[in-house]
Amino acid sequence: MRLRFTYATERARLYERYIPFLVAILMMPAGLALLGVAPVLGSLVAVLGLIGTAIGIYDLGQTQHTLMRNYPLASRLRYLLEHFRPEIRQYFVENDHDETPFSREQRAVVYRRAKGIEGVRPFGTLCNVYADGYEWLNHSLATPHIEGQDFRIRVGGPDCRQPYDSSVVNISGMSYGALSPHAIEALNRGAKAGGFAHTTGEGSISRFHRMGGDLIWQIGSGYFGCRDAAGRFDAEKFRAAAADGAVRMIEIKLSQGAKPGHGGILPGPKVSEAIAEARGVPVGKACVSPASHSAFSSPRGLCDFIARLRELSAGKPVGIKLCIGHPWEWFAMAKAFQETEIAPDFIVVDGGEGGTGAAPVEFADHKGAPLREGLMLVHNTLTGLGIRDRIKLIASAKIITAFDICRISALGADGVNMGRGFMFAIGCIQAQACHTGKCPTGITTQDPGRYRALVVPDKAQRVARFHKATMFALKEACESSGLSHPDAFTPHHLMIRTGPREVRSAASLYDWLKPGALLQGDVDHPAFRKYWHRARIGDWGMAEAAW
Repeated sequence: MRLRFTYATERARLYERYIPFLVAILMMPAGLALLGVAPVLGSLVAVLGLIGTAIGIYDLGQTQHTLMRNYPLASRLRYLLEHFRPEIRQYFVENDHDETPFSREQRAVVYRRAKGIEGVRPFGTLCNVYADGYEWLNHSLATPHIEGQDFRIRVGGPDCRQPYDSSVVNISGMSYGALSPHAIEALNRGAKAGGFAHTTGEGSISRFHRMGGDLIWQIGSGYFGCRDAAGRFDAEKFRAAAADGAVRMIEIKLSQGAKPGHGGILPGPKVSEAIAEARGVPVGKACVSPASHSAFSSPRGLCDFIARLRELSAGKPVGIKLCIGHPWEWFAMAKAFQETEIAPDFIVVDGGEGGTGAAPVEFADHKGAPLREGLMLVHNTLTGLGIRDRIKLIASAKIITAFDICRISALGADGVNMGRGFMFAIGCIQAQACHTGKCPTGITTQDPGRYRALVVPDKAQRVARFHKATMFALKEACESSGLSHPDAFTPHHLMIRTGPREVRSAASLYDWLKPGALLQGDVDHPAFRKYWHRARIGDWGMAEAAW
């Protein structure tokens, strides 16, 4: 009897998986029976039953998904929930401070500022101020009054004939192709209205970048916009494009935080007429961004390339963008700056936490130094060589609020670039569908049916408002710390909780080089002790093995 009951129970469980399919089958005669009493309801039930039955039959017959064969129709719910999992997590599961990669609170700050909504908070902080890693800025009882909030830095070393007075907050590089035409246009119009700069991304200057905003022209390994038919750098094409008055600075992209050393390819079907026009490639043909540059092959060659671009652009500021990898490679670059007396006017340090349209998981999660460590290494190196004052450092990666700007300024930055922050300003909801072409807000898609919904004039206003509100918050943060400019923040201002009963300033927590220390050989920093003397400017290797 017991065995018979167990067998019957197992048989019942076996058939449970077919219940939704059987219900769909039974809905058809049920709907037909209802037609005489309730024609509309009966028709609806019958049609739904027919559709469900057809789907169930397909599920049973297909051979690609075992789950669908075992659970016809019912398995569809699983795939539906999986499809909407990011949105479900974002809106119903995560708390306000879960960073995946940006928290609900971070996004809300941007939305409020972009829309001009009051951003004050009642009832105190939501942060656990006694948790390890909690950070704050020391304030002053002597608070100055700062006239205006348009904080600027002059970019341009002694060899630069057209220096640029840049805002301390600009738009990071995001190419047309990665972003939709309406998104690019809204960002550029917003940059014009707010008086700050818009970095083109390595896809070069498109027609949608030409809305009056200042441009930072990014030159990647594909040399888009200044390449010959073989994909090599073309000096005359560069000269002609750099003469555009909207182009205020040139940025050589060596690597990016989200996928350093990876390169990329834009498939032929995605190379539209407008993309081909901007990049200087044939329509419909795949265009490749190699993992490394062909115009130079050594740190000394990089210096020569910087000098060449500066001359071809009639003396406009030329800088580099990189995510720190092997420390000896960065040290070799710094040595080349010192020995050749050819240095970039600015360096954009991108962190491993930076974003991109698409990157392999291994690269996104575990390649490249995080921003904090990368920035401090660059700052220390330039300080140790005594050339820090002639090169502006720009930080880029997961910077959203004025506190983020103050914190990274305390660690050595002169200014910041924001990418995803400005994407939030024009409506990004962090759907994480950037690589699919199905962005729900029309930002990271080339589908006209999707990006048409992004209204450029409205979004441009939001870009400008977000920048203005952030600068105002930055002004108040400077005033409360007794400072007149963000560049006055030092490691002594930034406090970090390292344990339940221990708090340290960034000045005491990290190693900092004194000006000229590398020239004097007075260095106790572990990275410099191990790699500095092994770095060589003739190639990217080391003079001897470090292990």
